[in-house]
Order: sequence, then C-alpha cells, then structure tokens
Amino acid sequence: GLARKGTLFMFDEPTTGLHFDDIAKLMRSFRRLLEAGHSIVVIEHNLDVIRASDWLIDLGPEGGDAGGEVVATGTPEDVKRHASSHTAKALREYDRALGFEGAAVEEGAPLQYLLKPVRARLAVDESIRIVNAREHNLKSLDVSIPRGKFSVVTGVSGSGKSTLAFDILFNEGQRRYLESLNAYARSIVQPAGRPE
Repeated sequence: GLARKGTLFMFDEPTTGLHFDDIAKLMRSFRRLLEAGHSIVVIEHNLDVIRASDWLIDLGPEGGDAGGEVVATGTPEDVKRHASSHTAKALREYDRALGFEGAAVEEGAPLQYLLKPVRARLAVDESIRIVNAREHNLKSLDVSIPRGKFSVVTGVSGSGKSTLAFDILFNEGQRRYLESLNAYARSIVQPAGRPE
C-alpha cells in the first residue's frame, strides 16, 4: 500500500555501496515521495545527495566527545559558506573539482528547485522541533527539521547523526504514536525508550 500523506521517511546512509546509476534511481524515488507530500530525513555523506537536499543539519564539530553540537543548518548554499564546517569545506572543494558553483546535481536540477511550487503551499512554521536533546554525545541540541522537505543530517563520523535521527527523532515519534493507541493496542506493542 501507499504511505499516508505526511509520513516521515528516515534513511541511514542509503547510498552506501550503490552505483552512480542506483543513486540516481534513489534520488528519483526521493523526489516521488516529496511530490506525494511526505518528509524525508537522511543521514548521509554523499556530496551529491547533500547538495540536492532542501535543508542540512551539520553536526560536529568533530566526532565522539568533541561532537554532538549543531555546526551549521540551512540550505546547502547556506552551509557551504560556513567557515569552520567540515561539510562546508567538502562542498566547496567538490564544486571546485567539478568546475562549477551550485549547479544542478541530478537530472538537471536539485530537488529544491523542482518542487519549489509545491513547497510554497506549505506553512512556514511547520517543522519538527527537537529541544535540549542530550542523548549520548549530543550537548543540549536544539534543531528544527522542516516538514515536507528533503533534509540531510550530516557531519563527521561520531558527531551524533544517528543519535539525533534514530535515538531522538524516531524513538520520540514511535513513543507518541503508541500513546495515541488505545490501552489494549498499547499492551501488545512494546514501546521505545524515551530519549532525554
């Protein structure tokens, strides 16, 4: 069956091991999900996917204990201008290596330009807010994830990407969903733990 409109899809490094043609197919699938009114959050290092996103959340500044903070958020162009972000530096170097600045990524235009008319209808204040997240190495993280957009969580290894996406966002969504069920249904389903 089809997913209900407004579903949040989460992917953890979906391009790992894929051929370039398969990545293009993945991006077309993402486009179809977005056109159907869904939201996508992807943990990713692939620069083509990062460049095609609508919104980036760059975590770091390093991994492990030196990570867990928001380094930069915004469009890929916004993040690319950040002075100390490892992701920004990689994006700038990638654009230089390809011989262009901010040009199209896949099939002639980034997703954010293809879907701009559809997205203009969405309310500006519709976002998923995470406030004061302190799971694992996250340091009282506050972040907003726009609904109906293609958002990428990126950063160096160990910076807190999976913690933010799965331990916080997914677990809290699952917990809230289970709370919406009647008592009988809740007694059958095992709930996730509540993140800090």
